[in-house]
Amino acid sequence: MQKIFNLACGSFYALGAYVGVSAVSWYTSAGGPAALFVLPLALAGLAVGAIGFVVERGLLRFVYDRDETFQLLLTFAVVLMMEDAIRLTWGTSPQSTSALYLTYGQVRVLGATAPVYNLIVIAASLVIALLIGGLLTRTTFGRIIRAAADNREMVEALGVDLRRVYARVFTLGTALGTLGGALVIPATAAMSEMGIELIVEAFAVVVIGGLGSMRGAFVGALVVGVLRAIAISVYPELEMLLIYLIVIAVLVLRPRGLFGGAAA
Repeated sequence: MQKIFNLACGSFYALGAYVGVSAVSWYTSAGGPAALFVLPLALAGLAVGAIGFVVERGLLRFVYDRDETFQLLLTFAVVLMMEDAIRLTWGTSPQSTSALYLTYGQVRVLGATAPVYNLIVIAASLVIALLIGGLLTRTTFGRIIRAAADNREMVEALGVDLRRVYARVFTLGTALGTLGGALVIPATAAMSEMGIELIVEAFAVVVIGGLGSMRGAFVGALVVGVLRAIAISVYPELEMLLIYLIVIAVLVLRPRGLFGGAAA
């Protein structure tokens, strides 16, 4: 909707991961039951998403009408600042919640052993996707977002304060990114460079699914995730190469993505 390619999405993801680790560490040191560690984890991930409001009001609102190159440079500057802030706060060593996620046990799925926590994260992702879909299609705010994405001048002429809409949309997107970083961290480790890796994957998702399409983002994320999982289990060296090959194929055969609409 804001017509900005946000390179800082990966940095928000990494920030959510680090804050999530800190929240869980505080929770366990305070004697909280291990089975409920996901609550402070999710709450911390959502709370730190408020930084999106600061970034949007403090930086992005000044560049909506500027050249796309300037917007990219600004969001890349945010990436560098966030990465340095993470290193200054948490250091350069990977941070993790140890094996706390195994508290929920493991199950056999299609002949493979999977932690129950991973299934919880998958279920949470599906619920969030459904909620966002409902927000966009069944609420007044969602209709304003879709209308502004098509014709922001007309929406503004109808009396909608786009400044407030932009702030809410960017803050919501940031909160989802930080929440995602927090939820995924128990099964891996937080590293300062994890944000850069996510930017590449997000770019692949957008190219495959199509810019501006929620359904495309969902399908693109599934394609990238499944391909990565297959490559890691079969031939790890092909993990990113396989994704790049799919991206190249989509750009050649269908430049607007699988679900991208025609250009206005």
